Order: sequence, then C-alpha cells, then structure tokens
Amino acid sequence: MDRKNFAFDKTNFILLAIGMAVVVVGFLLMTGPASSDTVYEPDIFSARRIKVAPVVCLLGFVSMIYAVVRKPKD
Repeated sequence: MDRKNFAFDKTNFILLAIGMAVVVVGFLLMTGPASSDTVYEPDIFSARRIKVAPVVCLLGFVSMIYAVVRKPKD
C-alpha cells in the first residue's frame, strides 16, 4: 500500500498522543478531595483546580486539533 494514501503520518500520531497525555494530566490536576454535607473542603476552590487544570486541558485539546489538521509531509 502506498504511504501517500494515509491521512496521518508518524508525526501526526505522536502529536495526537502527546495532546491526549496533556488532557489526561489536566484532568488529573482537577482531582482532589470533595466536599460533602458534613465537611467543607476549601481545596475545591484552589487555583490548581479552577485555573491551571482547565488551561492545561484546553492546550491539550488544541494540540490534538492541530495534530488532526496538520498535513503530512510528502
């Protein structure tokens, strides 16, 4: 089979995997203790969970979109 018929090349798959890993790291940054009816946990409003993790996820999704849209080199 001719390589020119493929939509993705090796670099596209690597970029896609890196983007997926960044998204997973972003979701892991969002995890932490939860509040309940009896216990209030102020960590739910930490900067890591409110600001940093969503930005990391957004960067991961943008890099995945780039990996899909990127045209393979001939």
